[in-house]
Amino acid sequence: MDRRNIIRLGLIGIASVICSGNAHAMQKFMRLGAYSAETRIICIHNLHTKETMQTVYWKNGQYIDSALKELDYIFRDHYNGAVKRIDKRLLDFLFAIQQKVGTGEPFHLISGYRSRKTNERLRKNNKAVAKRSMHIFGKAADIRLPAVDLRKLRRAAYELQAGGVGYYPKSEFVHIDAGNVRFWRG
Repeated sequence: MDRRNIIRLGLIGIASVICSGNAHAMQKFMRLGAYSAETRIICIHNLHTKETMQTVYWKNGQYIDSALKELDYIFRDHYNGAVKRIDKRLLDFLFAIQQKVGTGEPFHLISGYRSRKTNERLRKNNKAVAKRSMHIFGKAADIRLPAVDLRKLRRAAYELQAGGVGYYPKSEFVHIDAGNVRFWRG
């Protein structure tokens, strides 16, 4: 085998690794694709600040920056007011869950973004709080839908396979995040 063939085989190997990674991302996107309406609306009620908002955050194939900023604010760290950009995949995950369970009812947001300082303080009191929580990165939400059984909410999130899903029946919430697909019970 000459040098050219070795290089060609190496490039083919690299391309196959890249394509398989993209295939996984494409499969994840396609699972949510069934919920890609022309207009995506999300309604959130923050249990700590008592604020409720409903907004169109995606329309005609584009995210709406002003709506994303409003969502960033309602997802803010309620302990210190810190705001961070919320991952769009998390918002799409919430929208897909809403469509799957068939409700326009507001999600009750228990925890959205958390600053590192807040996360560390919570970790001192609760060992279940992860050191590198997805909340720190604006990629997680602890939610419930009061009119939807918590098991049904968890099952809907689980079936979408769009990210992490934690089930906390004693605390009455489901954790969802825009990370890798994984499932646990807290």
